[in-house]
Amino acid sequence: MTKEHNTTENPDFPSPSDDINLEGDYLSPDAATLLAKVEVEIEKTAQRQRQISAKVQIPQPVEKIWKVLTDYEALADFIPNLAKSRLMEHPEGGIRLEQIGSQRVLNFNFCARVVLDLEEYFPKEINFRMVEGDFKGFSGSWCLEPYSFGEDVGTNLCYTIQVWPKLTMPIGMIENRLSKDLRLNLLAIYQRVEELARKKDDG
Repeated sequence: MTKEHNTTENPDFPSPSDDINLEGDYLSPDAATLLAKVEVEIEKTAQRQRQISAKVQIPQPVEKIWKVLTDYEALADFIPNLAKSRLMEHPEGGIRLEQIGSQRVLNFNFCARVVLDLEEYFPKEINFRMVEGDFKGFSGSWCLEPYSFGEDVGTNLCYTIQVWPKLTMPIGMIENRLSKDLRLNLLAIYQRVEELARKKDDG
């Protein structure tokens, strides 16, 4: 599930005007450098099931990353190709989120909708599981682990999904698209956190 945006005036990071053009697979040089720091692993768990993980280090404390991740209805403002993200009423009082992803793949407009139930375990983990949607199965987690090097404090952020597409969805296309999307998602989270931190520092 995904969209796009960027951040910060620090020369080490892309500015908000350095947009990501997914259709042309264009990234600004700074964004491309950051994207290269995102590690992606793909595991075939069954014939048509995949587990895809993406990891990145963000030089900000866990609390700031958590705040961005849990601002659920704002996710569509900066996550690539995430057309909609809205909270829904949960029958048991939990967290239920509807997300719709929309993008163009091989000259076709591809949309996917999921309704996710989420469980938050501050400040370490957010788990999610599809209860309704366009996949046979879709679940995963955000994991946050603080690190420190001297006076530098940051967070290791890991995003993992387990996906089981329906038979009408080519597994190869879904695998390639999601592996790219996870990298872009983490880049967008990185940039959003840095942008908000810079705004706070500027007063």
